[in-house]
Amino acid sequence: MRLLRPGAEDRLNGVLLEARGLSKSFGALRVLHDISFDVRRGEVLGILGPNGAGKTTLFNLISGDLHNDAGDLVFGGERLVGQRPYARCKIGIGRTYQIPRPYVGMSTFENLLVAATFGGGRTEAQSYAFCAEILRDCELADKANRSAGSLTLLDRKRLELARALASGPSLLLLDEIAGGLTDEEGKALVQLIRRIRDRGVTIVWIEHVLHALLAVADRIMVLNFGEKIAEGQPDDVIKDLEVRRVYMGIEA
Repeated sequence: MRLLRPGAEDRLNGVLLEARGLSKSFGALRVLHDISFDVRRGEVLGILGPNGAGKTTLFNLISGDLHNDAGDLVFGGERLVGQRPYARCKIGIGRTYQIPRPYVGMSTFENLLVAATFGGGRTEAQSYAFCAEILRDCELADKANRSAGSLTLLDRKRLELARALASGPSLLLLDEIAGGLTDEEGKALVQLIRRIRDRGVTIVWIEHVLHALLAVADRIMVLNFGEKIAEGQPDDVIKDLEVRRVYMGIEA
């Protein structure tokens, strides 16, 4: 299956996403301060941090759900600042949300068709086989004609991932997609994310299920109170004394 929309590979090489000096406050509450990082094409970047660290706010800045107060974002050589969420989706940024947001009055399959046609730019005819394969990958094929509003929370999470994939992203933002999964379901998710990466999709993944994230991530970045406190290879980051204190509650 070709997840990337036609021509996407030709535009993107080297660094796919550049973030420079990102800051965001809500009134007097500073949520992110001077965050800078790169995401290389084809890698999986994991983001860790305690609740309230600013992780989801960072995703909201990348997807366009929020506007940054300072800093810059560049995706595939194109500045994102000022672009609306739908425009960012059309150039290849897909995301999931912690709380799934399906079109509850539509079927599971229709949810994917909307993403593939309006988000991914495929024709309806092109979208059918493409969406059917995504449903199989996300273990939703037997629920294709079921109303999205009738799905269990687990299947809504699967649908959230499937909809993001149906838009044909070059960059996929996963926000705690493994939460609530059993061990076996978590293993299946890890295999799916590896397949997505192997098909050419770059992934940034916020996750509290540490073993799932460590099984896939090429690098990890850690946030705390809106500031970056560590970034690097997973083994090195997890051994960092400050990370162990802040994220794991382990005093050196």
